[in-house]
Amino acid sequence: MSINYEVMNEVPSAEEYVAMRVLAGLSPKDIKASEIGLRNSIYAVTIRNQSTLIGMGRIIGDGGCFYQIVDIAVDPVYQGQGLGKRIMTELTNFLETQVPKGAYVSLIADVPADKLYEKFGFNYTSPKSVGMYRTF
Repeated sequence: MSINYEVMNEVPSAEEYVAMRVLAGLSPKDIKASEIGLRNSIYAVTIRNQSTLIGMGRIIGDGGCFYQIVDIAVDPVYQGQGLGKRIMTELTNFLETQVPKGAYVSLIADVPADKLYEKFGFNYTSPKSVGMYRTF
């Protein structure tokens, strides 16, 4: 499938964000929580085919010491065309040019996406440390 897409440094609308997460197989999020979270993004990338959101990714964090890559999602219709790699390239370029030296950048990788993140220099934390989480 040949597409003419546009890469932009912007957050999607909360409605698009919630829909894209579910479409891409990520956990669903509350619309109100999404509005707050998106407003507080450090950096975001969207990919659109015409005006339709087909991919996204964000960086969140404290803006100094700690950053986290989240919400890497591509519409399944467009997967396998390098869009995830393009999103990660944009996010990595931001981190390499804008983040203070010594900052810690983390992400939680779903398998098999961990192979993509390895290409961008991310390493597994185990066995020295392991990821943990809690939801409310």
